[in-house]
Amino acid sequence: MSAIIAVLRAGPLTTIQDEGRFGMLRHGVSASGPMDLAAFHHAGCGGRGGIEITAAGLEFRVASGDCRIGFAGGEFKITIEGKPAQWPGSAELTAGTVVSITPGPSGNYGYVRFDADMAIEPVMGSIATNSRARIGGIAGRPLQVGDVVELTGQSTALPGLPPPAPVDGPLRIVWGLHADLFAPEIREKFVASPFVVSSRLDRMGVRLDDSQALFAHSTALSLVSDAIVPGDIQILGDGSPIVLMRDHQPTGGYPRIATLITADLGRFAQMRPGTVIAFRPVTVEHAQQLLRSRQS
Repeated sequence: MSAIIAVLRAGPLTTIQDEGRFGMLRHGVSASGPMDLAAFHHAGCGGRGGIEITAAGLEFRVASGDCRIGFAGGEFKITIEGKPAQWPGSAELTAGTVVSITPGPSGNYGYVRFDADMAIEPVMGSIATNSRARIGGIAGRPLQVGDVVELTGQSTALPGLPPPAPVDGPLRIVWGLHADLFAPEIREKFVASPFVVSSRLDRMGVRLDDSQALFAHSTALSLVSDAIVPGDIQILGDGSPIVLMRDHQPTGGYPRIATLITADLGRFAQMRPGTVIAFRPVTVEHAQQLLRSRQS
């Protein structure tokens, strides 16, 4: 089967993503991939890749051919040929059909996936867009008006995976490589104090507002750079905490007090600016158990 998707409207940082490119951090390239991997899987439909939508939304037309789409993630509003459809969900599209997605009451990222592969040449084994490295997707950049994406390959018509059970409460962390550089009372306050998701966020990282200036008087906030991973919580030179996300830089020279566990990374990514958050430590073994349970 084949179809061509034409982009009519795309919000900032709307990108093509797949599962990500792994094993390339040694070459200075992060894995990228969906900010909310569970939502990406929930959208389903079987084809390689999909479109990650930011809160500004997306509109596209099926320029030719037919396809089936699945959509999930955040709380968005979707219309197909001007008629509202249930989100999350799926739909059969024919040539000329226009799909419009606009923001809803919560969430930062949504996903549209197709029942055919996105005909994009992989770079380092992946079609995921990394706009910092300028690789993947279309010319290594976010989607923009006028872009076209060809869908090709035999339809597998796979349903999306069910969403994980909702989780409330504090975001779970494991103590980081540099946690011992912070005094015990600072670590205690770190897990006892609220933080606020700031408006300074993108696919690279999310800064947290700290009204208590918890780390303002900390020392040793500049270290020799070493490798970092998604979820690492760095304390910058001015004392600001930042949670590193999917397009993180390969190395960092600021101390990491903790790492957000993989099972909670998508939940955190969907939290809009102004959301009050807290952290709770868990063991590495518990974090691994949670991850295995989601993958089974």
